Formats: sequence, C-alpha cells, structure tokens
Amino acid sequence: MVISANALSGASGVGLVPTLVSEAAVSADVEMVQEGSAGSDRLIAPRRLPNPCLENPQRMDLHRELLFNQRIGKNVLNQKSELERALSKHKEKQILNQVKEHRETPELERAIAERARRLEQAQEQNTEEIESGTNPTLQEVRARLRHAAPPAPPAPSPAASAH
Repeated sequence: MVISANALSGASGVGLVPTLVSEAAVSADVEMVQEGSAGSDRLIAPRRLPNPCLENPQRMDLHRELLFNQRIGKNVLNQKSELERALSKHKEKQILNQVKEHRETPELERAIAERARRLEQAQEQNTEEIESGTNPTLQEVRARLRHAAPPAPPAPSPAASAH
C-alpha cells in the first residue's frame, strides 16, 4: 500500500494529500509525496511522532519510583491480603480501645489501679513461697553448699574407741 498525492486529488490542491494506491502496482512501503512533484525522487520519510506523555518529567519520576518500589518489594497500591487487612483492623481496634480507656480513667485512678495490681502480684508470690514450705533462695543456697563441700567421714563413736 502506498500513499501518494496525485492518485485521488488530481492536479489541484496545496500541501500533502494522502491517498491509497493498489498494492499490486507498488511495494508495501508508506510514502508521502508533495503535491505538484512528478516523481518519487522527492519522498518524505515518515517519522515517529514524539509522545509528550513519555517525555513528561513528572511521569518519569513516578515511573522511576514505581520501579524502585517494585524492586524492593514494597506494595504501593495497598493491595493487602485478607489476613493482613483483618490483622490491621484488629490492631487499630486495640489501639482505639487503649486510647479510649486512657482518656476515660483519670490519672489518679490509673495510679491506684497500678499500685493495687503490683500489691496483688507481690501477695501471690508470697503465697507461693509459703505453700512451697521454704524460701526458694534458701533452697538454692543449701543445694550449692551440698555440692561445694565434700561429704565428711563419719566421726568415730566413743563406744568404738573403748574396745
């Protein structure tokens, strides 16, 4: 298929007029011919038009950033799996509940509750020590002493020396 200026436009007209000529007569090259010229010696080679979108610096920066994020594995579009979304919702709810609880209780009440909690923990530890019968640190010291000192030979009895 060849585009020529003289085929359909006739002799009149100004500028370039693209027309189609049968493929059997000419090879399958695309040609633009200026009107008024008689031959194919003055052909204008087609050029690729510049794409302003590709030359836009903002688009180039965005493309560079997207490629970088893809290389490091960062998900830019926030396309999370269902499990990740559920986990993030759960965390957000926990944080909101903590903030709400923190706002509702005054500072004095929080300090009293913290002190009561520490006292309860101390009482639980004391009851565990009492239930075990002895102090665990005392048991540790006794165990160390047993392993550190070799067993002493039995002392001779006074009755054995009399014989």
